[in-house]
Amino acid sequence: MAVMAGSGAADDDQITRRVLSFSDLDGWAQDDHGAALEAFQSTCDLMDGPDWRAICALAQTQKPHQARQFFELLFRPVLIDTGAPALFTGYFEPELDGSRTRSARFQYPLYRRPPEASGTWKTRREIMTSPAMEGRGLELVWVDDPVEKFFLQVQGSGRIRLAEGGAMRVGYGGNNGHGYKSIGAELVRRGVYTQHQVSAAVIQNWVRRNPIDGQDLLFHNPSYVFFREVTGLSPDKGPLGAMIRSVTPMRSVAVDPAYVPLGAPIWLEKDGANPLRRLMVAQDTGSAIKGAQRADVFFGTGSDAGAAAGRLKDPGRMLVLMPIQRAYAMETPRGSAG
Repeated sequence: MAVMAGSGAADDDQITRRVLSFSDLDGWAQDDHGAALEAFQSTCDLMDGPDWRAICALAQTQKPHQARQFFELLFRPVLIDTGAPALFTGYFEPELDGSRTRSARFQYPLYRRPPEASGTWKTRREIMTSPAMEGRGLELVWVDDPVEKFFLQVQGSGRIRLAEGGAMRVGYGGNNGHGYKSIGAELVRRGVYTQHQVSAAVIQNWVRRNPIDGQDLLFHNPSYVFFREVTGLSPDKGPLGAMIRSVTPMRSVAVDPAYVPLGAPIWLEKDGANPLRRLMVAQDTGSAIKGAQRADVFFGTGSDAGAAAGRLKDPGRMLVLMPIQRAYAMETPRGSAG
């Protein structure tokens, strides 16, 4: 779950909502609707409203081969437009090497949130250059790479391969109250790279090649994320999303809940070098994910998923599938802007 800061919602008079038909969706017939149904089944019981509860009860009885008919019978796709361009990005669950005990190799702690950090607290620079966290037993685990630690904080959750054996899942445990500032944008501002050159891998490599300037670059982002240990998750399941259920690779997306109900099916049409047409489920959020046409696709766990997620930054459009009566009730009247 990405934890970066973003902009607010549009005013109501800027929003239009149009109900479309499934024949308007590019690639709808070719998708694996059964895979989307399985993801929908995993969280639909948490949705509010009698219509959602009735739909969820029926969903639990459906087999994969019935999925397309199920969605077409009970939903209508709604295109929500605020005038802002669509943007689709990707996120993943990082895997880091670590230990529950500090050693010469494992020097960089992931901290639990201190009780005094409930509001706006110290900046990243102040936390990392002062003794504020020392000697308090707040260390959750120690990792071996400060750059990967930084990007784990950006993602908000991850998996730690323990030197003692086994693994630890860590989840978002709060932050220091400061908004995220993009270090990629800062590299562009400094003239190191152009906008189209910047990716997570490029930033990581630059920081490692320039350790002093690299540390200063990381301090540019004042936000600092704390963690908690997540227990009870099967190793083959994804991390917990905003609905406190595991997210599914390439079927779960993070959305802005100001526009999209958590748990709702989402039809995504991503353009760009590798077009994607897929039915997904809105099961996560992120404070960088703001707007009706903004989504973050969960790619899975580990470095390969991270590389694929880091390459995704494309336009397109997305539609939310709403129960039929809700869909038509929310439609913008003809000739009206909102």
